Amino acid sequence: MEKEVYFLGILILILIAINYSWLDSKLTGFLIEEEFGIVERIVDGDTLIINGNSTRLLGINCPEKGQFYYEEAKNFLSELVLNKTVVLQREKEDLDKYNRKLRYIFLDGENINLKLVEEGLANYYFPQGKDRYYNYFTDAWKNCVFNNKNLCEKSKKGCSECIKIQEFDIKKQKLILENVCSFNCDLKNWTLKDEGRKIFVFPEFILTKEVMIFIGEGINTENILYWQGEEYVWTQTGDTLFLRDNDGKLILWESY
Repeated sequence: MEKEVYFLGILILILIAINYSWLDSKLTGFLIEEEFGIVERIVDGDTLIINGNSTRLLGINCPEKGQFYYEEAKNFLSELVLNKTVVLQREKEDLDKYNRKLRYIFLDGENINLKLVEEGLANYYFPQGKDRYYNYFTDAWKNCVFNNKNLCEKSKKGCSECIKIQEFDIKKQKLILENVCSFNCDLKNWTLKDEGRKIFVFPEFILTKEVMIFIGEGINTENILYWQGEEYVWTQTGDTLFLRDNDGKLILWESY
């Protein structure tokens, strides 16, 4: 009898091991809160109306109205999901400060939020902290940069390879950009941005050697610029720096 129980136990363990991935997926699906909804309207690239509720897509930030690729992101999302039934997944928080639902949406098993990053129509964005999808989104962005698509397209300007990060101090909210070329670079209307909506537009500025950028109030000088109107830009929990030329093309990006 003891031998039969022993062998039965071994058999059960083998069956569990063989079907672990199946059991794990079922358990994960059971634990993740899911709902279904019809996409009634597209507000912009990362905001929709689903079942009458304003819904903000998790994990991404799309260009705002008036910025490069705003219309492309909105139209792309519309073509994918408008008037279709999608699956919604929530994460740590249910609503944002604007009372919008925070959700990942899926269509035919495909993560639509992730699709926007893959197509270069959004950058990844995790203000609530990294979740189980974070690595998928950072990998999608890296692949997008490699494929040179839309927001990920590298600048071809003469100074595109000249500008490097000399120092990026999150605690002091300080950034030093260095010109490593032998000629000067005109940075007028270039932009510096975080993962979210905070954006700094360079005034008339010729970068000879280096420029120090501080968050807060101050008087701009020859090699010091102040990102005014913000108490902080770079979050302590993780963020990304995006530097673009005046055509919206990517010069560099740095994530931490």
